[in-house]
Amino acid sequence: MKKILFVCHGNICRSVTAEFVMRHMAEESGIGHLLEVDSAATSREEIGNPIYPMALRTLEAHGIRNARHVARQVTSRDYTYYDMLVLMDEENLYGIRRIIPHDPEGKISLLLDHTDPQDSAHHGRDVADPWYTRNFDAAWEDITVGCRALLKELFG
Repeated sequence: MKKILFVCHGNICRSVTAEFVMRHMAEESGIGHLLEVDSAATSREEIGNPIYPMALRTLEAHGIRNARHVARQVTSRDYTYYDMLVLMDEENLYGIRRIIPHDPEGKISLLLDHTDPQDSAHHGRDVADPWYTRNFDAAWEDITVGCRALLKELFG
């Protein structure tokens, strides 16, 4: 079983969307039992809060229902437990280094770094941040492309 933790700043928009998208994709592919997925934040700002309403509406609009979640902060224990800590943007890399200063096992990555290098529209970019832009469609596209690529990387 592969264990993945998606991480963003507050754990109410992008990382939790990635959590539910990845779980949904894995279940639809018949490999849900091979994957454990969760999400967390680098900050403490949103701890205890549910999914941001616009993120929840976006999930529901794409057929992902009953998405229940409470934001939490990533811990150093998460590094030991999860096989991968997949971050949404470069700022999250800075934030996670305060909690997990070293990555000796190479577990920390950016979601869109898992996309095909030929995909110049996505590869090596940050996942669009809808908190500031309110463009949840752009974030949805980045997250689904990234999750699809990650599933392919892990399970072929």
